Amino acid sequence: MTESTDHPMSGLWQPTQLQAMYYGPSSVKKHLLSHLPSDSSKAFIITGSSLATKTSLIGQVESLLGSKHHAGTFASIGQHAPITQLDEAVESVLKDSSIDTLISIGGGSPIDSAKVISYRSHEERGRYLYHITIPTTLSAAECTLIGGYTNEKGTKVSVAHPRLIPQVVLYDCSFAIETPQKLWLSTGIRSLDHAVELMYYPTASEAPTKQLCLTAISQLFEYLPKCKKEPENEDYITRLQLASFASLFGLGLNLKGPLGLSHTLGYALGSPYNIPHGMTSCLTLPSVVRLKADNPDAAEQLARILPFTDQQRSGHDQKDAIRVGDAIDDLLKTLGLDATLKDFNVHEDQIAKISKMATNSEQGELFDKVVSLIRSKL
Repeated sequence: MTESTDHPMSGLWQPTQLQAMYYGPSSVKKHLLSHLPSDSSKAFIITGSSLATKTSLIGQVESLLGSKHHAGTFASIGQHAPITQLDEAVESVLKDSSIDTLISIGGGSPIDSAKVISYRSHEERGRYLYHITIPTTLSAAECTLIGGYTNEKGTKVSVAHPRLIPQVVLYDCSFAIETPQKLWLSTGIRSLDHAVELMYYPTASEAPTKQLCLTAISQLFEYLPKCKKEPENEDYITRLQLASFASLFGLGLNLKGPLGLSHTLGYALGSPYNIPHGMTSCLTLPSVVRLKADNPDAAEQLARILPFTDQQRSGHDQKDAIRVGDAIDDLLKTLGLDATLKDFNVHEDQIAKISKMATNSEQGELFDKVVSLIRSKL
């Protein structure tokens, strides 16, 4: 994988298999059927129980598909995509050879589950499944080639392949408006986490990746507080959906391991302690930014973010990078998302275990810094 450099400026960007991204009211109604791969396609819906039982959204999609295209629905995908539920979904899909399309509806867990099902389909049948996704959170799982799930040990694991990226993304504010506000806002911080950590990611290209990330950061800082005050404002919802897309789509196929320390900490905290990934980003991102400010190369990139938080740069990269971390803290307070690990029943005796999972080590400078970071969030 070609790494990007800033001095001299050089790099590589590789596009994904995404064919279309629609946004705006009624995007699903307007565009879903026209983007099925064929007139005879059979589509299987992957979603969670809340959307299926507490809203009419799944029924709307089933009605749109009709008996001609609807092959079935699996509505039991839980948080972090537990392997037991995922295996059930795989079995439901693979027993019907006529299914050529998956439609994921929801946040990161249904979207990632659809990717894993497609991966298993390729293992079993030799073909990946066409994937249309209707995101209802701001997690941006629709932008990546990774399908994450939780194994039998409670650990987050994943599969990855360029063919797992959805072919069609439908951002529809009439679907997203059903998302509980705390989940919506916290996954917005997850998008912010993507955008911030891509600024110092080794294979992130200057264009379009970092330039899209800076745009995403600006939009998230502006519209998350506005959406908190006016949660049913469709323009605010749509702008945040586009910011979420911009936070991660720009990476393309330039993936080389986890995005950064905030993300690896999120994996160490998420599945094992049942913390939603939106909230893991709230817990880790500001502190990770301040930690990364000690690295001159990372600080140079993080300092670029400051004007997009509506502040002026001082010309001192390390200080400005620390101010970025502080700005994220202030945003969390504005959104009512500031939290501690004790809020999720994580205590002092878990620090070493979490630090080991996040750093893949049991000693050293980074391990010690992460121990201090986690302790500060108790």
